Amino acid sequence: MADQGTQVQATTGGGASDRVLTVPNVLSALRLVGVPVFLWLVLAEHDGWALLVLMLSGVTDYLDGKIARRFGLESKVGALLDPIADRLYILTTLLGLAWRDVIPWWLVVVLLAREAFMGVVLLWLQRNGFGPLPVHFIGKAATFNLLYAFPLLLLGDGTSTFAQVALPVGWAFAWWGTVLYWLAGLLYAGQAVGLVRGRRWAAGAMP
Repeated sequence: MADQGTQVQATTGGGASDRVLTVPNVLSALRLVGVPVFLWLVLAEHDGWALLVLMLSGVTDYLDGKIARRFGLESKVGALLDPIADRLYILTTLLGLAWRDVIPWWLVVVLLAREAFMGVVLLWLQRNGFGPLPVHFIGKAATFNLLYAFPLLLLGDGTSTFAQVALPVGWAFAWWGTVLYWLAGLLYAGQAVGLVRGRRWAAGAMP
């Protein structure tokens, strides 16, 4: 297992600062503002504008992380806002596409069940004195796949040649994203169990 001290430090903030007003945090906030706009555009079937908002969200997601690492602007607020924005875009896209019958409702249930599972893990960590763990690269890969899948599935909702190509590619991303999403959740839960057991073992070993 990885070094416990390193993981505990990461969960309690590590080198992240308490700054709020930073460029990466502003970009993350803009992503959050775009969530209801995106949902309205999807439900109103303004697909071109919805895709533009989703693309801009992806660009700001890349930029906020890049700027934060490059200029040492990592913050606790940013570490909180970034995954929230990712999850809200996934949630609103799921609901919007399911409402329009672009994707089946069972896919919504499968992905929301993973979110519920993660919520239980986070509550358990909090009760044992730990904060959220750092995002695993598999979780990032899952988000990447899902955020590519949904625009392609939206573009595949038609009869054109492009739609016929976009639809199977979109479903490929959706399947990989769903599997990785659950795999990341299980790995996260495994890390959480290791941390809690490690603390309890250390407490029991103390004289």
